[in-house]
Amino acid sequence: MVMSSIAVLSLLIWLYLFFGHGKFWKSAPELPPAAPPEFPDVDILVPARDEAETIRPAIASLLAQDYAGKYRVILIDDNSADGTAALAGSAPNLLVVRGQPKPAEWSGKLWALSQGVAASRAPVLFMTDADIVHDPRHLSALVARLLQPRVDLVSEMVRLHCASLAERALVPAFVYFFQMLYPFARVNDPLSRVAAAAGGTVLIRREALERIGGIGTIKHALIDDVALAKAVKSSGCIYLGHSGLAASIRSYPDFADIWRMISRTAFTQLRHSALIVALTLAGLALVWLAPVIEILVGRDWRFAFALTAFALAAMSYMPTLARYGRSKFWALALPLIALFYMSATLGSALNHWFGRGASWKSRAYGP
Repeated sequence: MVMSSIAVLSLLIWLYLFFGHGKFWKSAPELPPAAPPEFPDVDILVPARDEAETIRPAIASLLAQDYAGKYRVILIDDNSADGTAALAGSAPNLLVVRGQPKPAEWSGKLWALSQGVAASRAPVLFMTDADIVHDPRHLSALVARLLQPRVDLVSEMVRLHCASLAERALVPAFVYFFQMLYPFARVNDPLSRVAAAAGGTVLIRREALERIGGIGTIKHALIDDVALAKAVKSSGCIYLGHSGLAASIRSYPDFADIWRMISRTAFTQLRHSALIVALTLAGLALVWLAPVIEILVGRDWRFAFALTAFALAAMSYMPTLARYGRSKFWALALPLIALFYMSATLGSALNHWFGRGASWKSRAYGP
């Protein structure tokens, strides 16, 4: 009786996810290259800590933007020990800000960004990471979307590095799960409470940032992009999409690298609650593992229900696989991929409970 109920429930969940959850699986929208109707001044803020491997191409791509207005790149060197600032080079519209020591209550990236905001004057701020390279048309496309139709914040999920075996297996799923957690159509709907951003590309009006009280209002946030988007959407409109004009060059060669990337913030996302962790893992097992088990051991209608649920899951993954040029057969591995992410989420909680906390770039953020 219990297994029968699980088969029914799993199918009902997938029917909702596929047909009623904001069409998250479509892997859309994507901003096309576009020229804005006007060209406001823009300050591009790049927080960087020990980014010697990626800073040169990232800054070079920003300095090469084909933008008809005035813009400036502000690199905030967050106490790097590897010569990041020197490797960035020099240019008339490049300002390097030497970061001050981080106060205990701030997360590192937000502290660096706050110093960049203080050094800026432009009415539009473009916050981007030091491991992202930008097509020369990118800034114009972002500003065009900021202006028409008018929003306060534009963010994009840039194309992530997907070369190693670990990346090919797990990176498309990272994007897919992000879409499932924050359906882009709902993020972009002013009537929906769902809010999110992708930290690698955030274009924001200065007036919107000031309206929410500045970066300091979210100074403790480890998932800073989502926190910023929620704050801005509480009194304005935001846009989230995919980018065909920007790509991350940060690589994750091994499965352990991706494990650490997930576990760094997963428990924070679940509000440091053991109950939410338990419910989340149970829910994920119902969504991803139950259909496979029922296909293997179920009979008659239980088998049919499980097969339908699995087919919906596989079909929902295919647009994301196509975005990353991966074979559709990777959809068959989605339950195993989900199990990896579930294990990393549990690992994030265990790190917290055993006092290891979160860390990044040689900084610990406490348990």
